Amino acid sequence: MKTFTFIAFILLCYTKTNAQSIKQLLKQGTEATANKDYSASSQIYNQLILLDSSKIEYQILFADASRLNYDNEAALHWYQKIYKKDNGKVYKEVPFYIATLLKNTGKYKEAKKYFDKYYKKNRTVKDPIKKQMGLKAKQEIEACDLAQILIKNPVDSKVLHLDSAVNSRVSEYAPYEVDSVLYFSSLRDKSKTDDRGVGFNKLYTSNKLNNKRQKATELDSIFNKEGIHNANTCFNDDFTKIYVTRCKALNASQYTCEIYFSDYINNKWTELKKLPSPININGANTTQPSTGKINNKDALFFASNRTGGEGGMDIWYSILNSDGTFNIPVNAGKNINTLEDEITPFYVKEINTLYFSSTWHKGLGNFDIFKSEFKNNEFGEAKNVGYPINSSYNDIYYSVNSKKDKAFISSNRIGSYFEDKPSCCNDIYSFSIPPLSEPIKPIDTSEQIINQMKVLCPLTLYFHNDEPEPKTKVIVTKKNYKKTYDDYIILKNKYISEYTRGTDGEHKEYAENRIINFFEDSVDAGMQDLEKFATLLESVLKRNEKVKITMKGFCSPLASTDYNVNLAKRRISSLRNYFMEYNGGILAKYVNNPNTAEGNIEFTDEDIGELPVSKVSDDVKDTKNSVYSPYAASERKIQILAVSYLISK
Repeated sequence: MKTFTFIAFILLCYTKTNAQSIKQLLKQGTEATANKDYSASSQIYNQLILLDSSKIEYQILFADASRLNYDNEAALHWYQKIYKKDNGKVYKEVPFYIATLLKNTGKYKEAKKYFDKYYKKNRTVKDPIKKQMGLKAKQEIEACDLAQILIKNPVDSKVLHLDSAVNSRVSEYAPYEVDSVLYFSSLRDKSKTDDRGVGFNKLYTSNKLNNKRQKATELDSIFNKEGIHNANTCFNDDFTKIYVTRCKALNASQYTCEIYFSDYINNKWTELKKLPSPININGANTTQPSTGKINNKDALFFASNRTGGEGGMDIWYSILNSDGTFNIPVNAGKNINTLEDEITPFYVKEINTLYFSSTWHKGLGNFDIFKSEFKNNEFGEAKNVGYPINSSYNDIYYSVNSKKDKAFISSNRIGSYFEDKPSCCNDIYSFSIPPLSEPIKPIDTSEQIINQMKVLCPLTLYFHNDEPEPKTKVIVTKKNYKKTYDDYIILKNKYISEYTRGTDGEHKEYAENRIINFFEDSVDAGMQDLEKFATLLESVLKRNEKVKITMKGFCSPLASTDYNVNLAKRRISSLRNYFMEYNGGILAKYVNNPNTAEGNIEFTDEDIGELPVSKVSDDVKDTKNSVYSPYAASERKIQILAVSYLISK
């Protein structure tokens, strides 16, 4: 009895101590997050998880902190764990974060599903932050398709990682090469640190000798002022003026910056001076200067969050007057600036093109690099510069060297050096570019459309049990796939009630979530992709292209092969009917069209395929598992396997 009492006393003491530790960690984590010190908050919440990993409230704290600290692997693990239980009911933003993390690691098809989930449930919300996230999700659905196209059609650029003479285990960025001298910014000097123990950004150069980069050296104190962050080098046309940025920390992850300049007089640089208003203004972050020409007039480009923009950081430019003063800055416009951040401008005057990075325009990852031509007094549509210049990671600070034969970027892509975790830090990369005078290749719009269609393949479509035309052996049907889909989704609640039958509590919740996710991720997603495919098909046929569509049906090995082969053929028949009846039958005239001057559709079927040996019940009395389980439902499908074409001559 005494032993039992002693053990109970020890357990009580442990419980009290544990509760006190959790309370203290929660307080510390809240303080670190308020200071936007996500490195500290992720470490604190990791300790919290080690003490108690069962509570979803603690899991979300650690997941959020890990995401903001760029610890993508940990964040994704915990968000997926949360979503498995909650399914986006309470923690509504979790699908959006899962999607973002998947996209930023190049898993575009998976990411698209989660963006779609979030958009459908948040497209009508009134809260401005959530509304913007909904708009972002819609944008990212299309971006996931575009990313796959860009990867399958890479630009002719070999992106090279600069070695340790330039790059280190911390961030290097803002590269700009003048002749053989590379200017860049780095956090490598830790001899002096700020209040957080973080080193200050400084400006460095690396010379090239015998075509090899030499060890980087720090610029002198004219440019690298102690106790402040120094970054972002750019010059005017004749290299008699230099612009740099100096920044102060607002908290652990945010800075406020201003642009400074120095003149080259009597063979030496003058002391840096802050640019006056209207470039630097109170209450605004003004950073990342770059020089260029607008209508043959010298201009200074920069990024700023000042009022009058589209949202977040925007690209602005100001014309330089003959007396050395600057005009009131002009916002670069809605073709460039968006609701989110546009940063790191670089203007190439030879082709009147602005390069910049954005988190909003459709790309492969978080920040992608885009270009926009200045024509007729405005910047045109922003275009992604392509893969492998862009990656699924952050790609920023595009610049062209003074010789106009090489470009540089900064990126935290895989292969960059890192101190504590992969993708924590930016490194500098370079690649050769074609002569700026070389004419731009015309865009093959038909090929672009076909590439979009290819991304959707294999396009999988699902059916309710024994549909269409149940209990027959016919191989054709009058129904089109849209009709079978409409009939199928009506049964969603019946699937939930049947599959959750006999379960309760957490098991029932998990079972319900699996059915909901099957209908959202498979049935609905398949119909959406089919509608998009048909729209693209119509567009390419109007360009008089010849298109071949390959389809395949599947049957289960658990039932009569003859019956299931016929069922698979009926399902393919319903898909053919869909195309024949699409948009009032507009595609019907193209099917096996004898007019060689017009578009043509050729349908081909692959042999009916058997699914791998299934563990799904084939007991007709066990409909819960043989009909209504997501496992059984996932086997009732057909696919558009491929699409190909020949360009009309």
